[in-house]
Amino acid sequence: MGSGVSKMIGNSQPFPAPAVMGSESIMKKKAHGTSAVPVQQNLRWKCDRDVADRICNFNRHYAEHSGYFKTVSEFLSEADGTPEGSEITFYDSNTGKPLFMAPRNRTMEEFLKESRAHGWPSFRDDEVNWEYVRVLMNGETVSVDGTHLGHNLPDRKGSRYCINLVCVAGRPVEEGVSERTERN
Repeated sequence: MGSGVSKMIGNSQPFPAPAVMGSESIMKKKAHGTSAVPVQQNLRWKCDRDVADRICNFNRHYAEHSGYFKTVSEFLSEADGTPEGSEITFYDSNTGKPLFMAPRNRTMEEFLKESRAHGWPSFRDDEVNWEYVRVLMNGETVSVDGTHLGHNLPDRKGSRYCINLVCVAGRPVEEGVSERTERN
């Protein structure tokens, strides 16, 4: 698929901008699988830490089961309670760095509808923090610190990042950082 997509967009990058491509070296072996650190002790939404550690740090191809996020009532309650014009920030479960902010340029209802249809939280380009997220040549979506997040599975609307909730259930590392922010 990579070379076909490259030809379609007319360059050597297999996924169109604003996707930031990363090197396979991001996922080289480190102190804790592909990361220097294990997942945080107290993940948001009561996500399962053992599942998160396995998927984030000792996995390159597999995912939490389809629809897992729909069983996490704490996440669904937060999403349903997010006021219009606000978004949820999703943090790396290992490092606490902000990776995704949703919804952007759509409603929470639209974000959840698309996510339910695909089985995983599904982010679009505008919702990705490209300072900390990379896409590898095969579509694997990872953090710059080596956390496996999910995959880019483009559809007719463009890039769609199907991300494991357990991989973005971290807590911010800086004190005072809000998990919900007002959009400008």
